[in-house]
Amino acid sequence: MESSNSDKFPSGKVSNYDRKTELKFFDDSKLGVKGLLDAGLTKIPRMFINDQHKTHTIPVSQASPEGVPIIDFKGIEKDAVLRSQIIKKVGEACEKWGFFQVVNHGIPESVLNAMIDGVRGFHEQDDETKKVWYSRDSQTKVRFSSNFDLYKARMANWRDSLSCLMAPDPPRPEQLPAVCRDIVMEYSEQVVKLGLTLFQLLSEALGLHPNHLKDMGCAESILILGHYYPPCPEPQLTLGTSSHTDPDFFTILLQDKIGGLQVLHEDQWVDVPPIPGALVINMGDLLQLVSNNKFKSIFHRVLAKQVGPRISVACFFRGQRNSTRLYCPIKELLPEGNPPIYRETTINEYLTYYYSKGLDGNSSLPHFKL
Repeated sequence: MESSNSDKFPSGKVSNYDRKTELKFFDDSKLGVKGLLDAGLTKIPRMFINDQHKTHTIPVSQASPEGVPIIDFKGIEKDAVLRSQIIKKVGEACEKWGFFQVVNHGIPESVLNAMIDGVRGFHEQDDETKKVWYSRDSQTKVRFSSNFDLYKARMANWRDSLSCLMAPDPPRPEQLPAVCRDIVMEYSEQVVKLGLTLFQLLSEALGLHPNHLKDMGCAESILILGHYYPPCPEPQLTLGTSSHTDPDFFTILLQDKIGGLQVLHEDQWVDVPPIPGALVINMGDLLQLVSNNKFKSIFHRVLAKQVGPRISVACFFRGQRNSTRLYCPIKELLPEGNPPIYRETTINEYLTYYYSKGLDGNSSLPHFKL
């Protein structure tokens, strides 16, 4: 969007507001939220004004001594006693928080920093180069977009995204943007190794064989999203990402130093402060479903900020969308007197329902309850 077009963006005045026109204008620009700032806008368009942010019924935790757990994986492969202690901590975090941060996870900090830089490099390319990657087709393996639920959600989020489907059928190197090609491939390889370790720990924390979740096909599909949250001129009116849960088994999140991620814990929003070299792990809806509510998929959101851009990289682990495999509460976790809470579903059915409603502030899980 050229700066000379800034005055052409629909004004959003109450008397003549046409949301469809505003959305289409934004979508047709193919430049996302960053394009608005580049166009010189100093007030956010009405399509971004988010009533979740204006609602004060959920307080923000004020310097609570208890925060999201931090778990150190150092020595996990060499010390059986230490491994058992880590499994216990992981289980407790998944039951109480649905979130934890992990340090000494095996991915070098240099790789983490390079991935942040790669995502920033993609989003800060010249307009014409970046436009080539813009698509709203969810079947496209590698694409740039802003707000997957742009035409469904009540409010748009102040965020642009690079989406890379890295498994089960990874893109060829030439199908990835040149500016971040090498680091996306390297980071994907390393984060998958960590993901498989996490699946073992989660299986054992549930009292199952270490390979139980992997053997269920939970790690067969890997989606990486490189998010770019531009500085916002009116952060009090919008959100970087609305309150939501994730439609996967778990997510590994890399965030930069800016901060803004919050989790909903005991009816309060709690900050997840960036820790150099750490990764954030959160349980997804599908793990809550197969664990029959033992592990929790927790609401989280990202605040918009005047500083930035904020960069984050989310890696979603889930089963293959085109598989007919059915997922339901694991029978080993259903002793007498503990009936299943959820019905059987496929990955495709769950994702179709999730994406059909967008980030509306509600969990998709109740739709699948028995």
